[in-house]
Amino acid sequence: SSGINAEYGSLIVDGVTKGLRESVKKLDKREAMLCVLAESTDEKNILKLVEALCREHGINLIKIDDAKKLGEWVGLCKIDKEGNARKVVRCSCAVISDFGRESIALEVINDHFKRSVAAE
Repeated sequence: SSGINAEYGSLIVDGVTKGLRESVKKLDKREAMLCVLAESTDEKNILKLVEALCREHGINLIKIDDAKKLGEWVGLCKIDKEGNARKVVRCSCAVISDFGRESIALEVINDHFKRSVAAE
């Protein structure tokens, strides 16, 4: 099964912007390749804004259910000796502006969007 593996679904890349305000700035300037949005945020107007910006600028959008999961993915946590995330900070939105070198994660994401477009 492909997709982002939540077990070790680390999206730790240099070109990641965390948080709604900074993410919206990146989206508005068209400096984003991918946006990950947590639908569990209370800010429904922000959700609509992020969705509209992604649509308008042709930026791929992945929606996930849990802001804590996204916080863990972007490294807003401490990792204990066993490798488990602790003290995870919620993250409503993250934007990736640079994937760095070609990686398996990038291939999985690109494949996901190719299949999504083909299915429409």
